[in-house]
Amino acid sequence: MTELLFNKRLQVLVKNKDTDERRSVIRISIELQPSSNPVHRKDLVVRLTDDSDFYFLYNLVISEEDFQSLKVQQGLLIDFTSFPQKFIDLLEQCISEQDKENPRFCLFVPSNLNIVETNAFKHLTHLSLKLLPGSDTDIKKYLATCLSTVKLEQKLRKTEEDLTRQLNYAQQTLSEKSRELDKLRSEWTSQTTSLSSRHMQDLTAEREKALEIQARLQQQNEQLRQELESSHHRSTQQLQSKVSELETANRELIDKKYKSDSTIRDLKAKLASLEEECQRSKQQVLSLRRENSTLDTECHEKERLVNQLQTRVAVFEQEIKDKEQLVLRTKEVLEATQQQKVRNVESKQLQISKLEATVRSLSEELIKANGIIKKLQGDLKTLIGKIKVKNTVTVSQEKILQETTEKLQREQRELQDTQQQLRQKEEEVMKLKEQLEATVQKLDESREVLKTNENVITWLNKQLNENQFSRKQETFGMFETPAAGLRTGSVPHNMLDSKGFPSSLGQGFPITSTINSKYPLPLSCVSSGPRSVLSAHNQTSGPKAGLISSFSLSCHLLFSAFISLFL
Repeated sequence: MTELLFNKRLQVLVKNKDTDERRSVIRISIELQPSSNPVHRKDLVVRLTDDSDFYFLYNLVISEEDFQSLKVQQGLLIDFTSFPQKFIDLLEQCISEQDKENPRFCLFVPSNLNIVETNAFKHLTHLSLKLLPGSDTDIKKYLATCLSTVKLEQKLRKTEEDLTRQLNYAQQTLSEKSRELDKLRSEWTSQTTSLSSRHMQDLTAEREKALEIQARLQQQNEQLRQELESSHHRSTQQLQSKVSELETANRELIDKKYKSDSTIRDLKAKLASLEEECQRSKQQVLSLRRENSTLDTECHEKERLVNQLQTRVAVFEQEIKDKEQLVLRTKEVLEATQQQKVRNVESKQLQISKLEATVRSLSEELIKANGIIKKLQGDLKTLIGKIKVKNTVTVSQEKILQETTEKLQREQRELQDTQQQLRQKEEEVMKLKEQLEATVQKLDESREVLKTNENVITWLNKQLNENQFSRKQETFGMFETPAAGLRTGSVPHNMLDSKGFPSSLGQGFPITSTINSKYPLPLSCVSSGPRSVLSAHNQTSGPKAGLISSFSLSCHLLFSAFISLFL
């Protein structure tokens, strides 16, 4: 396999017989290639070309035998293995000195490649190599290789630009969609967390308020019960003073009821705001569904692009197979040419043996024969070197095609990753929809609870007003006609309707089954209505029993109202 050691452009001095010295820039390439002679392993090939003049071509092939003769002629102190590196070092020194006005190291061409060091005393030639100009066939082969490489480079550059442009576009679209998905996810998470935190805070606050009010009412009820038991043994004047105190307490409870009404109105406002937020979230869900449909269409377009890239890969693989067949054919031609050259070398060696017999007599004929042999060997080595250059070009093409296939595979993997990310985003959107439905269901349940509380509050308000009005009538009748009050102590039966409520205050408001089932304990004391209280009052005698029964009825009603309101 050919090994490229040096390939650079250098500034040289061109000497011709007709013209003066002129400076020019040429390309010097140094290669190590396997030798056709089995004794010698590798040959050194030196080639001079001009990028501006494709007809400028000089070659030189140096084998180990040629180097030995060169070493003797020019007094070299190195062997063949270290000669290429020393030669490259001299060329590097010429490159470092070429931009100076008076360079120390110079190169002279074209008949001989001379590396000359200029000092104050003389021009010292370090190395002089005799170069052979390329024949017409050599120049044609060189031009064909240059043209094929240029076309291949243009084609590969074009395909690389197309692939990079498509890749950049795909990466840009993927980054934009990922940013949009991250933004939407952050907005959904912030909204859901704010809603849940707000809902939990409201629930905890309402529970704490209900517990505080329940404890306060229980304490007040216990105090009132103890006061009633102690006041039962006191005189009527003390009972009257207690009634006035209880009226003030009733007013305070009414104030608290009004406060609770205001809190209910606040809760209704909060419920309306929550419903608006729910509507907005539904609209956002619809927009997310539309964006999801657009993402699906883009995914289908990317899959179609992947299919197109796969077809291109198949075309590239077919071209690779064709080029492999071409390489096999060139290898067969190379083997045939090598066999022909071997036969030619054998015939030439016979001629050389014949000429050696005649050389002993004629030295001039010997010199001519040696020149012919060297020329034939040089042609053979140049031909082998050009064939090896073609092999290197095909290997480089195969490497470039392999790199393009790897790029296509990487793009396919990236597309698969993006599809998987899209599936994950869709799953997250479904989870958010489920959470939204759960919150809507909770809002509906809270709305139903609020409706039941409103019904209970309206009924209790009406009952409280009726009870207060009846109590005022009883106290008024007790002070106006005490004798009748002391005899009977009850309301006439013809003033009560069929349900036990005073007919002057309108139709009664019974408790519904939902309230009795939901609040059995606090409302059981109210379900009997005023009829049981009045019957108990009829069984007792005197104004004490009437006052106690009316007061106990009002306490039970107020207690059940506040319990149903805050629980």
